[in-house]
Amino acid sequence: TSPRALSPALGVTVTLAGVLAMSVGGILLATRSGLGLRAQIALGTLFLALPAVVALLGLRPGSWRETLGLGALPPRLLGLSVLLGGALWIFSIGLMELQSLALPPPPEYLEAFRVLHRALAPRNALDALVSVAVIAIGPGLGEEIVTRGVLLPSLTRTLRPWGAVSLSALLFAAMHLDPYRFLFTLTIGLVLGVVRLRTGSLWPPIVAHVSLNTLTFLVAPLVDDPEAVYTPEPLLGVACLVIGAGLALPLLRSLRRFVDSSGGAA
Repeated sequence: TSPRALSPALGVTVTLAGVLAMSVGGILLATRSGLGLRAQIALGTLFLALPAVVALLGLRPGSWRETLGLGALPPRLLGLSVLLGGALWIFSIGLMELQSLALPPPPEYLEAFRVLHRALAPRNALDALVSVAVIAIGPGLGEEIVTRGVLLPSLTRTLRPWGAVSLSALLFAAMHLDPYRFLFTLTIGLVLGVVRLRTGSLWPPIVAHVSLNTLTFLVAPLVDDPEAVYTPEPLLGVACLVIGAGLALPLLRSLRRFVDSSGGAA
């Protein structure tokens, strides 16, 4: 990781400050702003990233790109990262299906997601791009800047790599404020943390994260039947878990080989 990483104390501080700003700001926007859902989500993401960005610009004004690992993005690295996002999406379906066998989601939880998707449902192509930008691209950028761009490199200054990856993934999962999806977000955080350290670049986690979010947003409304009672499908869960892991592991090895053969992606 970059020797220009922030100190561990500062990395944790700006991360927690961003989560607090997102939580408080989100409540205020939802109750008092009168803004639409898209604007609320976009501003909430901005609140999350703002403390980290301010710290970087204030303390690393001439090297913030190096500190974050935002160098060039070669086409091959871009392609591998998109594929990894797709593999993680398949894996996540299996994970959530199997989790639902032991811990079925409450009906009000499912309904909340359906309300969210209905509110963001696009009316035309331009509207679809706006929704993808708000629900997929914005969070992918903001959350990665905070957790894998600032927090993870700062933790590696005092912790071993797996310790730093694990702690950053725990905070990543906690910041979503969603106990039911904690295992899912923790798993994604672990994988993206490994990718960040292996490649030395923030671009692969960003691209994989955005790809995962985009697929979830586009596909979920197509396969969901609001009139049907949700029933976990264990065979589907096992199949998606195996297929997703089988696709993701070779991609992770390819990312490592890519770095080894090119001398670094960032």
